[in-house]
Amino acid sequence: MYIDDRFILRDTIEHEIKFAGRYGAAGEKRARKEKPTSDEQKMINLKKKEKLIRRIINLNFAPDDLWITLRYQSGFRQKDLTKVKNDLKNFLRRLKRRYQKYDSILKYVYRIEVGQRGGVHVHLLVNRIPDADLWLKKCWNVEKSAGVWMTHIYEEGSYKKLAEYIVKIPEEDEVKGQLSLFDLEDQKTLVKYSCSRNLIRPVPDRKTYTRRTLRKILVDGIITPTKGYVVDKSSIYQGINRFTGMSYLYYTEIKIKSPPGKESDSG
Repeated sequence: MYIDDRFILRDTIEHEIKFAGRYGAAGEKRARKEKPTSDEQKMINLKKKEKLIRRIINLNFAPDDLWITLRYQSGFRQKDLTKVKNDLKNFLRRLKRRYQKYDSILKYVYRIEVGQRGGVHVHLLVNRIPDADLWLKKCWNVEKSAGVWMTHIYEEGSYKKLAEYIVKIPEEDEVKGQLSLFDLEDQKTLVKYSCSRNLIRPVPDRKTYTRRTLRKILVDGIITPTKGYVVDKSSIYQGINRFTGMSYLYYTEIKIKSPPGKESDSG
């Protein structure tokens, strides 16, 4: 019997099937495990973070929500992040008040970042409400402000590129050099993201497969999609994880959208 963790998101269902051995072979055994190197473990952790934040975005945000950058004037340098954190705190407080006037709840993901020239700025993903584009800039009312840049997010690739950007670890030597100017606690802040507490978190709906059913998928390549969905064939991955010794099958189903203007039957 094998575990299928199904993550039911906005318009997709992601499947993570894990099992011991080689694709349902008789008398299967877990493959030999390898210990990851330090760099490999960092990459494993990064991929887990990317997958988590991508699913969080998928569950809580929609196309046309806003990706925002809060900027400071050129030449602004801050050896500690006290001012930036306070400015961000006040910005979010003003936003919440605005959202309350529209009977809406603010949802956000943010990351404080340092650029190659040492300039600190803040990236945020927020849910969009009416006229937010017009008044949002006024909420970034801080000393040394250089204004607000914003764009609408889009769903292509289930927000994969956006998730990669949010969790990325600075690799350029210039950025690493700028990070070294901050104390250790601030360095940790500059390489992680934070979320509002009201976001829905991805929790798998766990199902089980019998050996016979899974073998049909793995050997014959037949995956029966959930009603109303189609299997994204480009998303199908299977193999053996050399670090856990467990075999796996990953794939994604995409919801079939009704043609524009076509209404569902109401009986």
